[in-house]
Amino acid sequence: MSHASTGRGLVGATPEPRARTRSGSTLIAVAVATWVGACVEIETYSGEAAGSAVYDLVISGGEIVDGTGAPRFPGDIGIRDGRIVEVAGHLELAGRGNEVLDAEGLIVSPGFIDHHNHVQNQVHRRPLAENFIRQGITTILPSLHSGDQPWPLRDYVASLEVAPNIGFFAGHSWVRKQVLGMADRAPTPEELEEMKGYVEETMQDGALGFSTGLLYVPANYAETEEVIELAKVAADYGGIYYTHMRDEARGLLPAVREAIRVGAEAGLPVHINHFKAMGVANWGKTVESLALVDSARAEGIDVKVDLYPYTAGSTGSGVLFPQWVLAGGRDSFRVRVEDPETRARVERETEDWMHRDWTGGDLSRIQFRSLPAFPEYDGRRMSDLAADRGLPNDDATGVQLAIELQLAGGFSAIYHFMDEADVERIMRHPYAMFETDGDPVGYGIGFPHPRSYGTFPRILGRYVRERGVLSLEEAIRKMTSLSADQIGQSERGRVAPGMFADITVFDAETVIDQADYVDPHRYSVGIRHVIVNGVPVIRDGSVTGATPGQVLKGPARMLTENAPDS
Repeated sequence: MSHASTGRGLVGATPEPRARTRSGSTLIAVAVATWVGACVEIETYSGEAAGSAVYDLVISGGEIVDGTGAPRFPGDIGIRDGRIVEVAGHLELAGRGNEVLDAEGLIVSPGFIDHHNHVQNQVHRRPLAENFIRQGITTILPSLHSGDQPWPLRDYVASLEVAPNIGFFAGHSWVRKQVLGMADRAPTPEELEEMKGYVEETMQDGALGFSTGLLYVPANYAETEEVIELAKVAADYGGIYYTHMRDEARGLLPAVREAIRVGAEAGLPVHINHFKAMGVANWGKTVESLALVDSARAEGIDVKVDLYPYTAGSTGSGVLFPQWVLAGGRDSFRVRVEDPETRARVERETEDWMHRDWTGGDLSRIQFRSLPAFPEYDGRRMSDLAADRGLPNDDATGVQLAIELQLAGGFSAIYHFMDEADVERIMRHPYAMFETDGDPVGYGIGFPHPRSYGTFPRILGRYVRERGVLSLEEAIRKMTSLSADQIGQSERGRVAPGMFADITVFDAETVIDQADYVDPHRYSVGIRHVIVNGVPVIRDGSVTGATPGQVLKGPARMLTENAPDS
């Protein structure tokens, strides 16, 4: 199979596709050229003579939190051609803009970056991404777990016109399915090379890195060595490694060690999505899991994490079963549960799995989002279904219901399995960022997790203003400059001359999420204006319909002499 790339245009410069034997010095030359070009471009935007310019847009009268963690200060921002040209004193630029946005009494910050969501091959259907931009998000990163990636990436992005910026990843699950289907086995050497080809072409098309969802089938069937070999391909192109780890419950600590090993042996930074400790038996293990992150960083391995600010997650029903039970797809699952001897093993292992990792013996921890077999239960709990059938609220009942519903097509659910003390502990970590893990929802359609509507305002309202877990400046740093640097976008994530004008203006005294687990279709409040590449996509709380977003592309890190050859 040929995977030659045509290299059609994405925003930004991609390193020249290289043979695997190319020297490290060539990689350095390409990366340095890209970096120098960026610096020259910034210089041309930062030399504006104060007092002389008329700007496309001026944001006037706000308190600027610049994204670096520095204290806020009063000031105005002048924007032209999609860039910040001038940052001046309070009300100094009010008369010098073709358009002026009033930010009096509001916070003006860089736009927020969402490190994981589910828009990867659907964003063209909802290009305004309204439930994201209404949170102040200006960049969305659909790092892939179990979903499919756009293929070929260059063709998908060529026609995209979207409101936020967006960056893509090469997806392990999708690559594995192209070559091995749902088979529970290791690839042959020839198959592994074919898988590498898919990753390589996606990286050549501008992907930011390589992403895995090792909790899910079929990625769960991969040995660590397979992941390392594929990650090395991304490393060759300046990529980073994003992962939903293999286990976030009883196997949390081994899973963190595995993620660190991939980064160390493949030679690329590691970013662990929705870092957590799930299951009552595992609450508090974030002390140890974060210590592993710190130890790895002390050894020179670049490991960072992100989280969403909720104590419930959301995924499909397949996670309730040990993964061997699902190998081969639905027909194989049916054969197993219809064989009495095998079913006894399925029930025994699933009950233990559910109790320790998902329910703790209480089926109300499973809240149906979409239950096609019984849609009248959407939004209700598994305990409700059990009660309506006269069954006890325990894990033995849960196993029988889970098998029945999986045979009927499965379901998606919200799982209430985390402790807020762990959420806050992770949030405080200096290298923790944020994600929505959200869906591209239509307002009023389905039963989404409230994070699809409320993640970033919830952080600012509940965890900054109400609980004081983070200062406003530190929360914004995590949402902006730390996040932009993580994906190699050094011209974003800060309010400073020369930066792309991705900006969020909000009321620090009122910003808060309103979506909850019972009534999820509620937009947050307090987000006043959202600007992407100098163009308002939210103005005075209303969606403008503009689609100024750019496709952000790799390299996501500087290439060095340590870039591995395969």
